[in-house]
Amino acid sequence: MTPKAENQARFGVAPDAMVFARGVRKSYGPLEVLKGIDATVPAGSVACIIGPSGSGKSTFLRCINHLEQLSGGILLVDGEFVGYDLRDGKLYEVKNSLLCKRRADIGMVFQSFNLFSHMTVMENLIEAPLRVRGMPVGEARAKAEILLARVGLSDKAARYPRELSGGQQQRVAIARALAMNPKVLLFDEPTSALDPELVGEVLQVMRDLAASGMTMVVVTHEIGFAREVGDQLIFMDQGVIVERGVPREMIANPQSPRTREFLSRVL
Repeated sequence: MTPKAENQARFGVAPDAMVFARGVRKSYGPLEVLKGIDATVPAGSVACIIGPSGSGKSTFLRCINHLEQLSGGILLVDGEFVGYDLRDGKLYEVKNSLLCKRRADIGMVFQSFNLFSHMTVMENLIEAPLRVRGMPVGEARAKAEILLARVGLSDKAARYPRELSGGQQQRVAIARALAMNPKVLLFDEPTSALDPELVGEVLQVMRDLAASGMTMVVVTHEIGFAREVGDQLIFMDQGVIVERGVPREMIANPQSPRTREFLSRVL
């Protein structure tokens, strides 16, 4: 039995679950930021996470790709641990080389773009495929050209990030994440640093990705996007999931008073 199959059987993970979290906790000293998160994101679906600042949304996202180590609980991506291995019923940290290999399957788009300022757009896109995947230069460049066309930036390959608008930089960041052929894409408030007039161009790229079947976990304040594109909506507050459901239904008729209060302030 493969490690994936063993984990699915041991933890009762559905065969189509791309992200599976059970009892996920994260503490910084005495401060408990995540207090037992249970969530499942099926492959090919879009999960949108909303909630007030400090509710643990971004921390949970960073736990998925092991940018944050868990304080407790189980977190699997495509049936496998990212930063741990399970041996004799106990979790052990993996070596950094193996962590990097596993993390390569999880794309992440940050609110602040995080592009390499000294590299051109093309160089930003091919850096990880060359260094992490060992992809030949010609293949990496050809793929990058396809991805730049996909996000509407074919004419920007030789530009540097400082020569682009915020919306263009974020679209480059999305293309860079896609260059690694990820199994899942994580978005940490990808439009929050953008001028309002630039938000639409980034959301359109994300809509196209969702339509193509990309598994996505999106922390966002864009309630309209969540309503239109999301398959499930998760509302977090004070480190717990308060409510979850079908976005249109949950936004129109939230069951929790806390969800109702939050949506009344952002809609």
